[in-house]
Amino acid sequence: MRSIFITGTGTGIGKTVCSAVLAEALGADYWKPIQAGYEDGTDAGAVHQLISNDRTHIHPEVYKLALPASPHISAREEGIRIDTDFIAAAHARLQRQNDVLLIEGAGGIMVPLNEQEFVIDLIRKLDASVIIVSRNYLGSINHSLLTAMALEKYQIPVIGWLFNDHFMDYEDELVGWTGIPKIGSLPWEEHMDKAFIATQAEQIRPALRMLI
Repeated sequence: MRSIFITGTGTGIGKTVCSAVLAEALGADYWKPIQAGYEDGTDAGAVHQLISNDRTHIHPEVYKLALPASPHISAREEGIRIDTDFIAAAHARLQRQNDVLLIEGAGGIMVPLNEQEFVIDLIRKLDASVIIVSRNYLGSINHSLLTAMALEKYQIPVIGWLFNDHFMDYEDELVGWTGIPKIGSLPWEEHMDKAFIATQAEQIRPALRMLI
């Protein structure tokens, strides 16, 4: 089973919606090992509500933390420490019923998980390749380039960019500056539903299958 880590340029940029589109496009399994904040529902629950295919299996979280904050703070509030070795062991035990496992991260790659490790360290430990979700907003060029640079420094393979929302037209420039290909671009949609996810999945599927 190939593991693909869905990371982003920050928090609230649409990783969960993009994960649903990717799961629908590939019929892939989905896993969010760390959920920080669930008063309004979990990301796994949102993906379940948005996909239509019957191949995707949604695996349970390893850490389900109440406080919507950086995971290391959320865990500290509950008197626990996030153990990336424990997450890696859970990853190794996941049922091998699909060719692809999509792993949604928490926030961006430099979000701390404990006093020493960040999301980027977990990506390496899981030996996953990456899809970067970049939401088009003022300032996202800088955040996107910094994310790409950090992944390159850590020698983590990146499959491509998945752009979300529209602010200005600079997606092709990010592709040119980084050498990371574009998977697709999701338009702004106020009311997400299964039909929207299915349509977007159909549009990105050809490029996605070529890249993975």
